[in-house]
Amino acid sequence: MSFFAVLFALLAEQLKPLSNLNPIHHALVGWVRWAGRNFDAGDAVHAKVVWAITVIVPAALTGVLFMVVDRYSTVLALVFNVVVLYFMLGFRQFSHHFTAIRDAIEQGREDRARELLAQWQSVDASELPRTEILRHVLEYSLLAAHRHVFGVFFWFVALSTLGLGPAGAVLFRMAEFASRYWSYKSQVTGTPTHDRLMGLSQDLFAVLDHVPARLTAFGFAVVGNFEDAVDAWRRHAVLWVRPNEGIILAAASGALGVRLGGQVAPAVSEVTRDVSRTMTQGDSPDVIMAQGSTQGADPQPAHLRSVVGLIWRSVVLWMLLLALLSLANLIG
Repeated sequence: MSFFAVLFALLAEQLKPLSNLNPIHHALVGWVRWAGRNFDAGDAVHAKVVWAITVIVPAALTGVLFMVVDRYSTVLALVFNVVVLYFMLGFRQFSHHFTAIRDAIEQGREDRARELLAQWQSVDASELPRTEILRHVLEYSLLAAHRHVFGVFFWFVALSTLGLGPAGAVLFRMAEFASRYWSYKSQVTGTPTHDRLMGLSQDLFAVLDHVPARLTAFGFAVVGNFEDAVDAWRRHAVLWVRPNEGIILAAASGALGVRLGGQVAPAVSEVTRDVSRTMTQGDSPDVIMAQGSTQGADPQPAHLRSVVGLIWRSVVLWMLLLALLSLANLIG
């Protein structure tokens, strides 16, 4: 069932892309904000309570609801899986930014590309040269693909094998969402946010992302230049402040033969966008901090198409493995 659920969800998203302002994402913003407002009283234990309510409760409810549906109808259980995955997994939740910037670069409209990058990640891209625009787009797109597709894919399959249906997909996406929400809300609005809550959300997401990040990097190595990807993983992953990000980006750098990492684009001095609207769209910025660059060629427009191919080949790889596992389960 897992294979067909993922397949149908990806097909549905390609045929009917999810709107940026859909009510589900808006509800998630309201849920996270409500939990923080009502349960964060400043102590360490309150941070744990807020995280549990924000992340564990939706995942647990999803798992229980799936088991109830599955008990009465396998077909309805499949439909339930597809519907939940449609909102949690997919490329179209971020690919419109990538496509718009790529089109602007190919048309020679670098000023427009800088503007679009600034809108996407709330950075000051006005002084970035062309290669740096491309580098930032590559890095943000690779991490977005992991967080919206491969990480969700892993946790869905992991908990689905335990009979919990799409609970894993909800768990990963809510954990990732919460890890960005608290730090971004504090940064953009200036609203005091409990440091323990921000730190706990980021630490727990890093734990959940430990295995998926390495599987994503391994997939990039398999479908790209394997030797260079593994070498870059081993030598350059430590350049990034966040280990999981470093592993993914270093492996992708070697797989594509492109230089990644380097100076971070400065954040905009005045942010006028409303945090609720931005987070509802799922497009909140996430600073990718690195202490150096990998080896490889400077980013070129051709690398934008190469990264699309790399990501789709990785999707095919994991879908084939899931199909084989499903077949083995049926035979067994």
